[in-house]
Order: sequence, then C-alpha cells, then structure tokens
Amino acid sequence: MKEHSLSLYNTLTRTRQPFRPLQDGHVGMYVCGPTVYGDAHLGHARPAITFDVLFRYLQWLGYKVRYVRNITDVGHLEHDADEGEDKIAKKARLEQLEPMEVVQYFLNRYHHDMEALNVLPPSIEPHASGHIIEQIEYIKKILEAGYAYESCGSVYFDVTRYNADHKYGKLSGRNIEDLHNATRELDGQQEKRNPLDFALWKKAAPEHIMHWPSPWSEGFPGWHLECSTMGRKYLGDTFDIHGGGMDLMFPHHECEIAQSVAAQGHDAVRYWMHNNMITIAGKKMGKSYNNFITLGQFFSGDHPLLEQPYTPMVIRFFILQAQYRSTVDFSNAALQAAEKALQKMQEAYGRLCALTAADKSTVEIPDFMKICQEALDDDLNTPMAIAHLFEAAKFINSAADGNIRLSQEDIDRLKEVFDEILGEILGIRLGNADSGADLTPYEGAVDLLMEIRANAKQNKDWGTSDLIRDKLAELGFNVKDTKNGVEWSLK
Repeated sequence: MKEHSLSLYNTLTRTRQPFRPLQDGHVGMYVCGPTVYGDAHLGHARPAITFDVLFRYLQWLGYKVRYVRNITDVGHLEHDADEGEDKIAKKARLEQLEPMEVVQYFLNRYHHDMEALNVLPPSIEPHASGHIIEQIEYIKKILEAGYAYESCGSVYFDVTRYNADHKYGKLSGRNIEDLHNATRELDGQQEKRNPLDFALWKKAAPEHIMHWPSPWSEGFPGWHLECSTMGRKYLGDTFDIHGGGMDLMFPHHECEIAQSVAAQGHDAVRYWMHNNMITIAGKKMGKSYNNFITLGQFFSGDHPLLEQPYTPMVIRFFILQAQYRSTVDFSNAALQAAEKALQKMQEAYGRLCALTAADKSTVEIPDFMKICQEALDDDLNTPMAIAHLFEAAKFINSAADGNIRLSQEDIDRLKEVFDEILGEILGIRLGNADSGADLTPYEGAVDLLMEIRANAKQNKDWGTSDLIRDKLAELGFNVKDTKNGVEWSLK
C-alpha cells in the first residue's frame, strides 16, 4: 500500500474526511449508472470519468476495489418515479421492440462511448431487471419494520412515519415540513397517505409491458429501490463509497438512505460523493431540458452548437480540468482550449520519450510524483495535478530545446510521472493515438520528407526546405526545428 493521506468530501457530513475503508486493503464503491433509453450525453460522461479516476487512484494506492455501477433498465418513470409510463417500455412500445432490445441497443452504445473515453469497466454491472426477487425481499423487510404500507396493489414508503424515528432529508439538508409545503399534487397520488411517500412497488396498468409477479400485485419496483438492493447484495450491509451526480442527491439518494435504515436498522454508506453538473449557458445539460449533446455528436461534430468534432481524450481532459465538485460550462472556446492544452501535454510527452540523457542534470527537478499525489489526495484535485504536469512539461521542453540537460534518472522519473499520473490515474491515453488523430499511417512518409528536408538544409537549399515545411503545415502537421533536430506532430 502506497503512503497517502487521501481525504474525500462527504456530502452527508459536508466536510472533508480522511478516507478510511471498512476493511484494510479493500474498498466497496457503488455508483449510480445510466438509464438506458437513449444515447449518453456529456452529462453522463462526467460521473463516469469522475468515479473512474477515483477507481483508478484507489487501485494505484494499492487498494483492492469492488466497483459496482448499476444499469437502470426498469422503474425510471416519466414524472416522479411513481407515476407515468416507464421510458424504456414507452420506447419499446412505440418502436415495436422487446424492452430488453431497447436496453441492449443503448447499453452497447454506452459501453462504446465509455471505452472511447477510456473509462474502465466496473467490477460488477448489475441490471435492475435482474434483481426483482431481491427487491421484493427488501420491500418485505421495510414493511416488517413498519415504514411502508400497501395501497391498491402498490407499496409506498411512509416518509412521515420514518421521519418520526429518523431524519429524512439529512443528505440534502431538506426539512420535511418545507417539503410538505412545496410538494405539488400529481395525478394518481390518491393511493398515497402523503404526497411525499414514494413507491417501492407499483401495480402495473394493463398496457404496461414490463411487470413481474409479487405478493402485492403484478407490477414493477420503484426507481430508488434498485440501488439499495444491489448495493447490499454486492457490497454488504455497510460499504465505503456511494457516488453519483449532484442531481441524484434528492430525491434518489435521500430515499436510498431512508430505505436502507428502514430495512437494516442503520446507514449503509460511509462516504457519499457527488459530482457537479455540466451546464450549457448556465443551465444543467440533460434530456429533460432538451439541451444535451450526445457523446457521439461530440466525436463527429454533428450538432448545431459544435464548431468542430472533439476527440474522446479532449472531452476527458476538458472534464478533468475542473475539480469534480465544480460546475463545468460547455462552450466551444473551452473545448478548443482543452484541445490545445492536451496537445501541448502530448507533445511534451513525445519530446520526453525522445530526449538524450546527459551524464548529469543541470537543474534540480521537483518531486512531481509526490506533489501530484498530494493534489489527488486533496479530494481528487485533478486540475491541480494537471497544473503540476504542465510545470513538469516546462522542464521537458527546456531540455528538448537544449536550454538545460537532464540525466537518465530525471528523464525516467518524469516519464514515470506522466505514465502513472496522466496515463494510469487520470486515464489520458499517452502518445498521439488519441490526442487528435492516429499518426501510424503517416509516420513513414513524414519521416521520409523530414530526411529530404534535412538534406536540403544541409545543401543550403532553403527553398525546398521551406516548401516541405509549409506544405506539411497546410496538411495539418507541425514541424519544429530544435537544437536537437527536427520534431513533427499533427496539429
């Protein structure tokens, strides 16, 4: 286990707390995954990347991590997760498909997008539809504890009864009296004792195509139930970290806490973590606002708001340039700045790999591994870690330009920092493969042109030398003359 002093902001306590896992050397982490009824957009990328970095960092520190990320394929409804038609069922009905065809189609596309973003697959990826039996048993425990009631074939969680014994709203900081005053009446809520009560099980209408048998009715589980059930199944009665987007804090995660305490008699989660939102013109990006841009559209550039396509690594780098609890506002200018910054980082890494070592360094190189780790220990401060990497890049560029000299030991240490911090932990693919384009098909041809240009310069044929450089620039290549020779890269 590497030495560290990792602290994480715990949404429940609203403080940064030293991370101390339940079991020495083992970490249980649950993150709310996607609802698969449409293509993933930039808002989906942020939690995936945020908790991918946490997953990677915990493993890099030496922990054995069981990372569970669920797939919501039933129970995510149009309105408040109690009323309306299931979105997957609706899409299946309209397109005359089996619901699981809809799920599989969009899940395949989600996985493709996550692979492009270099998001590691979780340890376990359970589906809500595959855990109906466990959800029914969980409801029975809540009923036995007296915190739920049956009504017209449905089962509802009794929020008022629970709040009399425990505190409902402790995660989001909401007061139940204020919630009562703010709750609007919705159609179909006459079954409930109180508008705040939420569904644990819903009796299916005759036209509802996703339903299962239960002791109460032929129906389906409520949305909030799946995470409580699957978290307990795969991580135990108490586990270390539960994560997700800030928009899930209320009501979803608040309801999870209430369910877990009602069924188990105690809290299930020790550290609650929430990433902030991606915004567009200051407004949350999401399907409900119809202002989202899918990841596929970012990669292709095929959207009216996009001035150009952006590679997956540019998207990842763009998101990591902000601390995960800060908002990130989409703009082409911000993405283009991220693209240029990533290119500089990639170029520095390429120059580092090409450096010729000196017998002795002429400057003292800071311990970038240590200071980058200190940044990540500080509640995953990825922008600070990236800033330290840019400081390291200055030494690399200075050495490549012949202004300083670096020993093999310093070159190896810098390469280790880039390989491990930028590549292994932040998940940025190193080299040029995903910094903008694949160089492999061009390398031989460009190297040949560089050789012809070098011969032209040696023969003082400046016209040919400049012509090769300028034509390559028109084709999208950077050609740079340095004291150590010529370097080239794609723009």
